[in-house]
Amino acid sequence: MSEDVLSFLAVVIAYLLGSIPFGIILTKISGAGDLRTIGSGNIGATNVLRTGRKGLAAATLIGDMLKGTVAVLVAHYVFGSASALPAAIAAFLGHLFPVWLKFKGGKGVATYLGVTLALVPMAAAAFAAIWLLTARLSRYSSLSALVASLMTPFVAAYFGDVFTGGVLFLLTIVLWVTHRANIKRLMAGTEGRIGAKNGATSEAGSTGGPGTH
Repeated sequence: MSEDVLSFLAVVIAYLLGSIPFGIILTKISGAGDLRTIGSGNIGATNVLRTGRKGLAAATLIGDMLKGTVAVLVAHYVFGSASALPAAIAAFLGHLFPVWLKFKGGKGVATYLGVTLALVPMAAAAFAAIWLLTARLSRYSSLSALVASLMTPFVAAYFGDVFTGGVLFLLTIVLWVTHRANIKRLMAGTEGRIGAKNGATSEAGSTGGPGTH
């Protein structure tokens, strides 16, 4: 097969992996109902947490993260290293716009972290550290994800290469767009804080960890 065909196959497989809606699948299997009719209707782990089942939320978080990691690693080792970055983009977009859900997916933080883990592990570690520090200082999950994602491309460029950092920067821009409602609430002072029982509740996760969107 030609390199172009291999890259195309890698992108298609990565997109399909990224589009797996773990939150919906796990809540249905467990009898918790259709996740899209619960809370914010988001398919991420934070909304799964609103079912009261922490184990399901954790499993959703891990699934949404690892599908990004697996997509990139499969592309790299099966279709060649040149397919890794296109696969990362495809897996991320697959989570945001899954074909199975009429292209209405999640906000992408867990999958963003997952593809970063496969591309530049040190950048993923930096994301987690920055998220935890920002969350500890601000108590805002969404703000923590925004700050961590903004710094990640620079760490990736330093420990990986500039092109990989550039691709992650593009994904960061998309991630910020998916969080535009959270940004408005942050600016208005109405965003829900981590652990808050009253007041506004952030779709990005008032009680979740990094990548719970």
